[in-house]
Amino acid sequence: MFLGVGAPDAFPDPRTADEDGLLAVGGDLSMGRLLCAYESGIFPWYDVGLPPLWWSPDPRAIMTPDRLHVSRSMQRFLRNSPFSVSCNRAFRHVMVLCAERDGGTWILPEMIDAYVQLHEGGHALSFEVWHQTALVGGLYGVRVGGLFAAESMFHRETNASKLALIAAIQSLFAAGVRLFDVQFLTSHLESLGAHTIPRDDYLARLEDALGLAPPGLAAPKAILP
Repeated sequence: MFLGVGAPDAFPDPRTADEDGLLAVGGDLSMGRLLCAYESGIFPWYDVGLPPLWWSPDPRAIMTPDRLHVSRSMQRFLRNSPFSVSCNRAFRHVMVLCAERDGGTWILPEMIDAYVQLHEGGHALSFEVWHQTALVGGLYGVRVGGLFAAESMFHRETNASKLALIAAIQSLFAAGVRLFDVQFLTSHLESLGAHTIPRDDYLARLEDALGLAPPGLAAPKAILP
């Protein structure tokens, strides 16, 4: 389906996406359209020179606290970590550093501006990992009701992105989040406990999560008990 600029903030049924998960092309990155997308189980992902591409893959990768895997070596690191963790202290900076990757990036300048607007509207969060005053890791994503859709993460020092993810999962589920979406399964995420579920299952969990209004975010925790 092609979405014209200025078209209503609506999408086709995500179950009609093609075998790769591509659902629609075009439209814009307005706050209304982005929120409609996440509330429908859809997210944007595209490259320089292309119009926005909207995806709803099947299966879908998620993370849950019961399947979060923290290795013994990582637990030892956390007990003696030189890092500190914050939330929403440097949202744009996290996005900019997530965009700095070899081989190109889908985190284009217009996406940074759009997600900063979401953040300023209370719909996007970042978790930052600091080594003294240096930002060495982090992640960002969109939060709507009981959904958190993680978008990207980065590290500049070993274990920094893992620490950001652990802190995000602990804090967000403690605050009432029910669905932690990571979109596609990668070997790195799988090593930390990410797993896939069918899209229909994801959409059912999403409907349940969107009915929740979680309380304020719990203070980030860096170390599992």
